[in-house]
Amino acid sequence: MRQNKQGTAEKLLRAAIDLIAEKGYNGVTTHEIAEAADLSEKTLFRHYGSKQNLLESALERFQYAEEMRTLFTEQLAWELEIDLLAICRKYHEIMNRDRKLIQIALKDEIHIPGFKERRLQHPRQLLTMLTQYLATMQEKGKIACPNPSMQAFTFMMAQYGAFMNDLEAGQNYPEIALESFIQENVKIFARSLA
Repeated sequence: MRQNKQGTAEKLLRAAIDLIAEKGYNGVTTHEIAEAADLSEKTLFRHYGSKQNLLESALERFQYAEEMRTLFTEQLAWELEIDLLAICRKYHEIMNRDRKLIQIALKDEIHIPGFKERRLQHPRQLLTMLTQYLATMQEKGKIACPNPSMQAFTFMMAQYGAFMNDLEAGQNYPEIALESFIQENVKIFARSLA
């Protein structure tokens, strides 16, 4: 029974993301979302209560903070270049997997009360984790990092900019491959903190 409820919730979340990304938040109805999920609108309301709650649940379910936390707590080598490559690759893997949610946020968050604040929780958590990582690397004497929070922010913004270019199918700078950018960015950043 529990697995069936989870399957129903997952179908609704996926249908909502697909339709809202395509038509916009105000351009899709709960009836259309339920129909796309092969469920009744009554089922949608029983699970989520409203379209906004459904979208907020999708944001919570498919954002990256928990996966990044696992990387930071269980998978670091405590070698700057190796770790930054792992962080970048995981970040881009997750952002690309969830690209429809990002498109929704960019297009529609102004229409959804509180959505922007909820969306920003995940990058803020990543900024905190990256800042703590750089501070710890500084304490261990492995890097010279006078301002871990600013260095973390600078590094994150470079990755976000690369993702945004890629979000538009790499049309702005088509000759620059994402993996090449990641490797070069990490090399330059690691060298600057050595």
